[in-house]
Amino acid sequence: MEYVDIVDTQNNSIGKASRIDAHDKGFLHRVVISEVHDSKSRWLLVRQAKDRQDGGQFVSPVGGHVTSGEDPKDALIRETWEELGFKPTKFSYIGQTIFNRYILNRQENHLFMVYSIHSNAVPKLNIEAIEYRYFTENELKKGLKITPQLFGDAFHFVVDRFFPHLRI
Repeated sequence: MEYVDIVDTQNNSIGKASRIDAHDKGFLHRVVISEVHDSKSRWLLVRQAKDRQDGGQFVSPVGGHVTSGEDPKDALIRETWEELGFKPTKFSYIGQTIFNRYILNRQENHLFMVYSIHSNAVPKLNIEAIEYRYFTENELKKGLKITPQLFGDAFHFVVDRFFPHLRI
């Protein structure tokens, strides 16, 4: 069973719970999220599998729980390996924010710890995603405005909080 640290709004650990209990009871816990940019400054996004949060929509390519006692940077490396098949060596911390929603019959009260990875590695997707695509910033700006339904709620949330320049 996977355990996560329960945190307060300032990211101080105040307890521990199973991931299932954290969702069942709506406890705030850490999740790493990362955008991936290549050397051409394109954004890598993945289309989620239908049975996942934001199924069928494009989302940030890396997202996963920080296990109890795990350093968020180690979680970022682990999640990138699990979801994209490579270990990032060049990344930076962007910031954190709370994302709380009810989806797939559970309460996801997540402290998003957002990063940016710079890599030209070719993604090797796991079962959570069905495809990947690179977007230029202009393509993202247009897509977010003209076809917002192509992008998941969590991605819209991250864009609004950390990348508002993508809104035209």
